[in-house]
Amino acid sequence: MTEQDVAPATGGVYSQEGQEFSRDMNYIPTRILRDPDQGQVEAGEVYPVEAGRYRLVAARACPWANRTLIVRRLLGLEDAISIGLPGPTHDADSWTFDLDEGGVDPVLRIHRLKDAYEKRFPGYPRGITVPAIVEIASGEVVTNDFDQITRDLASEWTDFHREGAPDLWPADSLDEMESVMRRVFTEVNNGVYRCGFAGSQQSYDSAFIRLWTALDWLEGRLESRRYLMGETITEADVRLFTTLVRFDPVYHGHFKCHRNKLSEMPNLWAYARDLYQTPGFGDTVDFRQIKQHYYIVHTDLNPLSIVPLGPHLKGWLVPHGREELGGRPFGEGTPPGPVRPDEVAPDTRPSA
Repeated sequence: MTEQDVAPATGGVYSQEGQEFSRDMNYIPTRILRDPDQGQVEAGEVYPVEAGRYRLVAARACPWANRTLIVRRLLGLEDAISIGLPGPTHDADSWTFDLDEGGVDPVLRIHRLKDAYEKRFPGYPRGITVPAIVEIASGEVVTNDFDQITRDLASEWTDFHREGAPDLWPADSLDEMESVMRRVFTEVNNGVYRCGFAGSQQSYDSAFIRLWTALDWLEGRLESRRYLMGETITEADVRLFTTLVRFDPVYHGHFKCHRNKLSEMPNLWAYARDLYQTPGFGDTVDFRQIKQHYYIVHTDLNPLSIVPLGPHLKGWLVPHGREELGGRPFGEGTPPGPVRPDEVAPDTRPSA
C-alpha cells in the first residue's frame, strides 16, 4: 500500500513507520476569520469571513467531511457557505465530482478537487483531501484542516448562524470536552483506520485493543448521560457520530474491528440512534455512498471491489429511549429546519 493509494481514500495522508500507519496531520493551516489582521489578509495568510465567498467541498462518504456537513446544518450556514459534493469513489489522484452533470462542479467548474489545490499550491505534495474550503472567485483552496474548519464555523461565522443555533462549544465544558475529543480522535476516529491499515499482526493487535478499550470507556460514559458532555449536543458528539454511523456497515468487517457490532453495545447503539434521528445528523448520511467509498476504493483490502448488501439498516429508526436520561438536544436553541431541496441526500435512508 503506497501513501498515494490511501491518501484520498481516508481523508488524510498516511505514512508507514515500520508496520504501523499513522496519520499525517500537516493540513493547510489557513483560517477564515471574522476580524482578521489586514496585513495577514494581504499576505494570503488568513481570509475574511464573507457570505457567498466560499464553497465547502465535502463528500458524504468521508467521516471527516461528514462532520462539516453536520455542523453547517446545525448552525444554519447554508446561505453563507455553499457545498460541493464529490462522488463516493475516486482515483488515486483526487476526489472528483462524479455526481454533477458532466462530472463538473457547477460552481467551481472543475472536474477534480485537485485543481483547486494546484491553483493555490502548484505541485501540491500531499493528499487531496475533503473537507476543503475553496474560494469561489479565485478557484483556490483555502484550507483542508478538518479539525479547525468546524471550530471556526462555530466561532468565526456567528454573524451568519441561524436563530436558535446550538452552542456546540459550551465555555463551562471546554477543558473536559477537548480531553474527550482528543481521546475519541486518537482511539476511535483514527483507531478504526489504524486497525484497517495495520501492516502486521502485532500492529493490528495493538490497534484493536486500543480501539475497544476506548469504545468500552464510551459505553460506560454514556450509561448515565444522554450526550458525551451531558445534557446537550456538542462538537464532541458530532465527531464521535461520524465514526459510529459507519461502524457496522464498514469498519466492523472491512477494517476488521469485529469484536462485536455497534448494535450489540446497548448504550453506544442507543446513543448513535438518538443522534441519527436528530435533525442535522441522519439527514446528512448516505449509507450507499459510505459503503461504495470504502469497499470500492480500498482495493488493497477488497481486491474485487464487491460492495456488501448488508447490514440491514432499519434498526437506525427504532426508538432509542434516551429521553429517559433527560437533556435538551439543542440546549437553549432549536432544531435546524428541513434540508434544502438541493441538498437532500439520495434516498438511501433506512425504512422502519
